[in-house]
Amino acid sequence: MITQIYSIQTAAEAVACVEAGVDRIGVAVDTGMSLPAQVSEETCQQIFAAIGQKATKVLIVITKTGEEVYGPLARLHPDVIHICGNDFFATPEFVAKAKELCPGVEVLQAIPMTGPEAVDQALHYAEFCDLIILDSVDPNIAGIGAAGITHDWALDAEIVRRARCRVILAGGLGPDNVAEAIRTVRPWGVDSFTRTSDKLPDGNTKKDPAKVRLFVKNAQAVAAELGL
Repeated sequence: MITQIYSIQTAAEAVACVEAGVDRIGVAVDTGMSLPAQVSEETCQQIFAAIGQKATKVLIVITKTGEEVYGPLARLHPDVIHICGNDFFATPEFVAKAKELCPGVEVLQAIPMTGPEAVDQALHYAEFCDLIILDSVDPNIAGIGAAGITHDWALDAEIVRRARCRVILAGGLGPDNVAEAIRTVRPWGVDSFTRTSDKLPDGNTKKDPAKVRLFVKNAQAVAAELGL
C-alpha cells in the first residue's frame, strides 16, 4: 500500500513527509490556472532535489492542452506526471510523447468521481495510462481534486476490481477515515492533501507532520492486516 501526500510547497515539508514514511510526494506547479498550493518551477526543482531518490516525485499539472504539459515535464523530470485538469485529459499519443520527453515517467490520470458514469471513464483511461487516481471535485476549485470531501467508495471498489492499471484512492482522506477507505476499496495506494494540511489565515495551507505520520501509520496498519 503506497501513501501519497499532496501538495508540498517547500523542501522542508518534503523532507518531513519522507521522514514520516510517505512513498510519493506531489508538487503542483504554477501553470497559470490558480491551483491550490501551487509553486514555481524553481521551487519545484528545489523540492525534487531535496527528495532525491527517497520518494517518488509527482508533478501535478493543470493545462488546457497536452502541449502545455511538455515544457514543465522536460524541465522538471518527475517520476510521475499527474494530469488533473478539466480541459485536457491524457491520450495514448500524449502518453507516448511524455515518455519520449522524459524516459521512465509514468502518467497518472485523475478521474472525477461525480457518479456512476465515472466507472466507464476510469476503465477507459486505465487502458493506456500507468495509473489512475479516483478523486472528488469541487466546482470552485480548478481541476479534479483538492476538494476535501469523500465520494461513493462503492464506485471506487468496482473500478479497482475491473481496472487494468494501478489505482490510487483520493478525495477527503485523512488519518480518521483512511483505514475504512482501504477496507472498502482495496486500492493500490491512498492520497491525501486537504486533511493532512492546516489552513493558514491567508487561505494557503501547510502540511501537518503529525497528521501525515498518523495517515501513513493507519494506512500501513490496515494494509498489513488485509495483506495489501
